[in-house]
Amino acid sequence: MKAPRALVILAEGAEEMETTIIVDVLRRAEVEVVLAGLDGPGPVRCSRGVRLVPDADLAAVSGDFDAVVLPGGKGGADRLASSPAVGERLHAQAHAGRTVAAICAAPIALAAHGLFQGRTMTCHPSVNDVVSAHGALAASPVVEDGQLVTSQGPGTAMAFALALVERLRGPEVAAKVRAPMMLQS
Repeated sequence: MKAPRALVILAEGAEEMETTIIVDVLRRAEVEVVLAGLDGPGPVRCSRGVRLVPDADLAAVSGDFDAVVLPGGKGGADRLASSPAVGERLHAQAHAGRTVAAICAAPIALAAHGLFQGRTMTCHPSVNDVVSAHGALAASPVVEDGQLVTSQGPGTAMAFALALVERLRGPEVAAKVRAPMMLQS
């Protein structure tokens, strides 16, 4: 069986903890992850000054993905929200019925690109006004509504990533990935 594929879109100003945790946990679950740079394949300066190097330039990425994931961080989320390329990718993913996931401030990109209007979602409190005007805001750490998965921020990134593992690889794989990480309940 072919491994599921996930596209994580990295923009300048992204929250580095979220990005790294998502990519790491998905790869531990043997999900093929492509970390794609919104502005090219060069190093990306994240919200706290950490530089992450994408696997590829988003413009050069092709093929279908089982999940498209948007890390948060207000600066990164603003860039994702204003990018026509991100909007096209998200619309194609949504129309194909495949998973779209956004954490922290990244759900503002869903609103900006007109996706999942009225659906239940969560986000970082700093963007509650934007998200609540677009969808039904929930106060849970991770919210799943059909093909949409959202989460609140850096502190919920591990739960968010494990929810994606469960969705893409099943609960047994999620449990196997979770156990050696020594997460507290």
